[in-house]
Amino acid sequence: MHDHIPLRQTFDQEAELYDEARPGYPEALFDDVVALSGIPQQGRILEIGCGTGQATVPMAHRGYHLLCIELGANLAAVARRNVRAYPQVQVQTLAFEDWPVEEGAFDLALSATAFHWIDPAIAYQKTAQALKPTGACALFWHVHVQSEASAGFFEEVQQIYRSLVPEQQEKYGPLLWPHEVGEPVKAEMERTGLFRDVSVRRYYWDVTYDAASYLRLLDTYSNHRVLEKPRHDRLFREIADLITTRYHGQITKGYMAILYVAQRK
Repeated sequence: MHDHIPLRQTFDQEAELYDEARPGYPEALFDDVVALSGIPQQGRILEIGCGTGQATVPMAHRGYHLLCIELGANLAAVARRNVRAYPQVQVQTLAFEDWPVEEGAFDLALSATAFHWIDPAIAYQKTAQALKPTGACALFWHVHVQSEASAGFFEEVQQIYRSLVPEQQEKYGPLLWPHEVGEPVKAEMERTGLFRDVSVRRYYWDVTYDAASYLRLLDTYSNHRVLEKPRHDRLFREIADLITTRYHGQITKGYMAILYVAQRK
């Protein structure tokens, strides 16, 4: 569908869909970001890759000032709409790599399911430069995990992927249970020598989808969006049929968010 667009930019093609279909994050996660980072009241946050503002709005609501960097013009436009009520939030449209760093200016750097798109050699160094000496870095990601509610569905859907998208087999491997998911970013942050005292927290929840809302969710993932139209449509038709005929029209998907918070060295 979008063979000419780098994977990192595919989300921007469907910013409204992304905003509607992607799950947000639990409020407890944002409370922990505040508590673990030690950010002062009305402190200043640098958000890297804000997307449509799913992490921006909860932090703006807590009274913080945010500078958000977003590569995708459409995503940035939706983010600006979503933060209209918060004049202390600014969204800039550019790649983090191209952002002229404001050295020592921020109490907290934050990135929600976006930091992995940036070259780690640039990402950590530039983030640390932007932080005050007392600053902290909070990185978190959605992780897809097994749910007791629909374990059978995800095993059956693997067979559809294996037959229709064999070249992406590694991406569609079996889902892990929450306790099987590792915490690789902790070691990665420590290895940089730029951060200390990395805290890790996990949050687990289920979301129930009907066939249409599940397909809308799938269309927000880059590895689905890059499929050429005939294969994309056949894949989606077979997944919808599976949900409708074998799972009474709805399935439950398990999500886990992993949060890493570290202090600048």
